[in-house]
Amino acid sequence: MTVRSVSPGEQPRAAEEAWYTRDPEEVAGAFGVDPAVGLSAARAAELLAAHGPNALPEEKRTPTWQRFLRQYRSYMQLVLLAAAAVSLIIQEWTTAILLIVLTLLNAVIGLRQEGKAESAMNALQSMMKASARVRRDGREAEIPAEQLVVGDIVLITAGDQVAADGRIVEASALQIDESALTGESVPASKDTATLPGARPAPGDQTCMAFMNTPVTHGSGVLVVTATGASTEVGKISGMLSATEKEVPPLTKELDTLTLWITGAAGLTMIVMFALGRQRDQAWDVLFVSAVSLAIAAIPEALPTVTQAILSVGSLNLADRNAIVKELPSVETLAFTSAINSDKTGTLTMNEVTVVEVLSPTDRYTVSGTGYGLDGKVHHAAGSSAGVEDAILPYVVASDAKLVDGKVVGDPTEGALLVLAHKAGLDVDGTREAFPRLATLPFDPTYKLMATFHSAVDSSGRQVVRCFVKGAAPAVTARAATALAAGESIPWDAELAERAEAQSLRMGGEGLRVMAAATRELDADDFDPDGDLLAYVTGLRMSSLVGMVDPPREEAKAAVAGAQEGHIRVRMVTGDDVVTGAAIARQLGIPGEAVLGADFAAMSEEEQLARIDDIGVVGRVAPEHKVLLANTLKKKGDVVAMTGDGVNDAPAIKAADIGIAMGSGTDVAKNAGRMILSDDNFATIVYAVEQGRRIYDNLTKYIRFVLLLLVTFVLTFLGATVFNIAAGEPFTPPQVLWIHFVVNASFGFALGFDRESPGLMRRRPRPRGESVLTRPVLVTVGLGGLAITIILLGLIKLGEARYDSTATGQSIAFTAFALCLIVAAFECRSETDSVLTTTTFDSKQMNWVALAQFVLAVLVTQMDGFRRLLGTTEIDARQFGWALLSAVVLLLLWELGKLVARRSRRA
Repeated sequence: MTVRSVSPGEQPRAAEEAWYTRDPEEVAGAFGVDPAVGLSAARAAELLAAHGPNALPEEKRTPTWQRFLRQYRSYMQLVLLAAAAVSLIIQEWTTAILLIVLTLLNAVIGLRQEGKAESAMNALQSMMKASARVRRDGREAEIPAEQLVVGDIVLITAGDQVAADGRIVEASALQIDESALTGESVPASKDTATLPGARPAPGDQTCMAFMNTPVTHGSGVLVVTATGASTEVGKISGMLSATEKEVPPLTKELDTLTLWITGAAGLTMIVMFALGRQRDQAWDVLFVSAVSLAIAAIPEALPTVTQAILSVGSLNLADRNAIVKELPSVETLAFTSAINSDKTGTLTMNEVTVVEVLSPTDRYTVSGTGYGLDGKVHHAAGSSAGVEDAILPYVVASDAKLVDGKVVGDPTEGALLVLAHKAGLDVDGTREAFPRLATLPFDPTYKLMATFHSAVDSSGRQVVRCFVKGAAPAVTARAATALAAGESIPWDAELAERAEAQSLRMGGEGLRVMAAATRELDADDFDPDGDLLAYVTGLRMSSLVGMVDPPREEAKAAVAGAQEGHIRVRMVTGDDVVTGAAIARQLGIPGEAVLGADFAAMSEEEQLARIDDIGVVGRVAPEHKVLLANTLKKKGDVVAMTGDGVNDAPAIKAADIGIAMGSGTDVAKNAGRMILSDDNFATIVYAVEQGRRIYDNLTKYIRFVLLLLVTFVLTFLGATVFNIAAGEPFTPPQVLWIHFVVNASFGFALGFDRESPGLMRRRPRPRGESVLTRPVLVTVGLGGLAITIILLGLIKLGEARYDSTATGQSIAFTAFALCLIVAAFECRSETDSVLTTTTFDSKQMNWVALAQFVLAVLVTQMDGFRRLLGTTEIDARQFGWALLSAVVLLLLWELGKLVARRSRRA
């Protein structure tokens, strides 16, 4: 052939060319290569040096010390460090050391979680470590895949991994599994025919092969048209780099909370210093009071308690096959309002199953799913109960095998073998009875496969029997007769119309339709080396079969459970919209089905307007999945995206909670925040339910913490304004005791509380809605004010009645602990009364409350505690004042809840 000369430094703009529109000779000419000879070694070396290896850019690994310092970006860490620095300045050594150790603990926990996730880009790089068979200088050689260059002639056969994108120039029954790239559940048939100019999706480019897709059947030769970052996989890696992960809602909430707390504490400090200097208080005294306030206002235990609650939640999810890689993702699940789920393997079993067999006179249904042999063929209608003759061609014209419940070979052929076992056919014996003489492999041009076997006809004469299986239109078009109850009848217009109608019906139900036929040839006239396709005429039709990748049994209930929780489920699939819509109907997923390209072609306004009406998006490319996730996020949804292929990775990363399948590619797993080890959609719904429970418990704790912080700020501010206890109502050790002994204990108890009734029937929190809602702010504001008045009143009581500020502070310190016991129980619900038997349905709450009550007594009665905390001993009457304070708080809080309940009903 004639090829064009290409200068040494020149390389065709492969990534921008529509190679599928150009015939093989033209493509080879564009690269200056003869497919029979290949590139010269020198030319390949020049191209490799000029354009680099066939590898994706590796993501630079961040040094551990930088990742450790990155943990100090959070506002809480910075505030804790600032408080520690001030403590060192005023020589509060114990407090400073404790705060620094706390920041180190938070940083180590964060670093450990971050280190669990490997880079998605590096996972793509690891997929490249393969070899390729090429023609160079007229000889075949095996080279590392990363040494491939554009223009290389690559030979592929069943079992190989395609090492670069290329235009197919030769194909023999070539089929490639592109599911990881396109999401399609069946291998794609490949040929050399050119395609129209309109750019089809990768899954429709039948004359192209793509990097990292395995060859499942046949063989072929391709001209490399793109390597490394220019390949389809490379483009996906670029999308991964450009896609930023979302900051989890709780992280945003805690950052906002920290800013508010810091602002309130800072304002209070300014007031304290202004009033203190006006009263001629010494600077060192004011600094001690300021540090006490800072320590009081900062929720030191909040990060640690939150991490612990999320960690235990992640362990519980792992026990149910949901592995969380990043702890904040646990609470993100609670906000989830939309789930975009891959179809194959997640909502369905990813095991092709024959569900219906039609002969010219009979109809059979088939029970059982997947590749398990438990199931039967049921005669549903017709005159003959025997199905063996109808399905015989599917068994004989097949190269697949069943080994230990798994298919070795083409999955479609495997499903047909399962059908034969369910019908009672001896597969091995049947194949042995018909020794194979020749094979016409499946080819996308004629869409069928035929095998030729030695056989004996009814008269005992030696014949060659041809068994055919393939796409229904391709087989029926070559039919002359049909097998009906063991007899041949003419394949007339009525039978042809009936077959077409049944094919359309089954196709509309999402079934893939195949047909089988036979023909007997005179042994003397058969040439196994001749044109085998010429023998595939005048066929005798035996049956049509309908097969499907069936929905998982548990997926339907899980979809219903998600919808009950006001979570919208959408199916996103590489398959066609008809199949997707049919499966969606079976699963109970509402909405219309659209093509990914059609959705992408809409304006942004139309996408936002129509997204609520869409339930299935078919033939999706990676960019379509990202677009869908981003559109939903613009609508205010918190989006979960599931997938298993390389093509899913950008959308998994772009979603609020990316969920990868355990059986999927490493790229998908590393891009996601959660991995389902059982590939089960029901596990996603369970994870959302647990996420809601964990987040609901976290909000209980946050309400409790907010109340504590409001009380501290108001108490210090009130003590400064009214000059009570010299502006320092509690000492730093007492503040730390409240934070780490009382607050942390109740934090764990609330964090592991029982699930609130009706939690999964509530609507998810809207995107951006703060935990600091108006009812919460009113509750903690009024509650904090009430406790503040009580505490300052008790300190004044000590000064007035017992002539001792220390005694008043000790009574107030005891009352504070008792009031927090009441507050912890009240914070379990915004409106439900605690004056019911269900108040004590949590064992951990009961034990913590009892322990805190005992400690509230001991802090003033035991000498060790008095020395540690700076308290004084109080008598029974003085303890009674503290106990009365808690009772007053209980009554006031219950009155407030009563008003809130009546307001909501009104």
